[in-house]
Amino acid sequence: MSIIKKITHKRLTASMVIATLFTLSACSDNDNDSMDAPEPPPVPTQDYRVTVTNLTANQPMSPIALIRHQADMTAWQTGGAASLPLETLAESGDSSGFADIEGVDALIKGQGILAPGMKESIELKLSPDEVASISVLTMLVNTNDAFAGLNSVSLVDLAINATVTFNSIAYDAGTEANSEAKGTIPGPADGGEGFNATRDDVDRVHAHPGVISADDGLANSVLSASHRFDNPVLTISIKRLR
Repeated sequence: MSIIKKITHKRLTASMVIATLFTLSACSDNDNDSMDAPEPPPVPTQDYRVTVTNLTANQPMSPIALIRHQADMTAWQTGGAASLPLETLAESGDSSGFADIEGVDALIKGQGILAPGMKESIELKLSPDEVASISVLTMLVNTNDAFAGLNSVSLVDLAINATVTFNSIAYDAGTEANSEAKGTIPGPADGGEGFNATRDDVDRVHAHPGVISADDGLANSVLSASHRFDNPVLTISIKRLR
């Protein structure tokens, strides 16, 4: 009997060892399966800073609209009719319509009104396949439909630490007569209406002739001599940071 017990004990012990080894092996496999896969390295970005400076004496600018878009798109065409988004921006300062234009990848808005003599910077972090062209637009809010900005500038060839600087004249959207009349100007000089769908001017974009003002004899004007402006009205610089 003792011999049988010893043999049985040895067989049970061997079976337990085999089972234990199998369990450990299975646990080891499970641990390997549960390990997280290594994360891919981050894609390096190309970083830019766009700085806009208001050069006027008394023309606040609407919140800056920075549009990132494909190279074949333009925000406006001098001599051509204004698009509806451009008409809306030039009459009211609202740039949101540009987000729906074909070829626009992103619309980034400034923090608020850009006061005379002030500047604002907007930074872009782009993956290599996002680098294309940008445009910048803003309304001179103490006018009927004046705007300024930068029209389709490529970022592709800008080297690290390089800066390019542009001056912008004031443009007339050609969608609203420059009456300067009470109730027609959205800025603080009047607080009148913004966008109006009726086009009662030449219906083409051109260099703005400037405001006249009541001080210079336009009897119904709500503007004063302080609202007049010379060109350029904006300076826009683009610096590639990395």
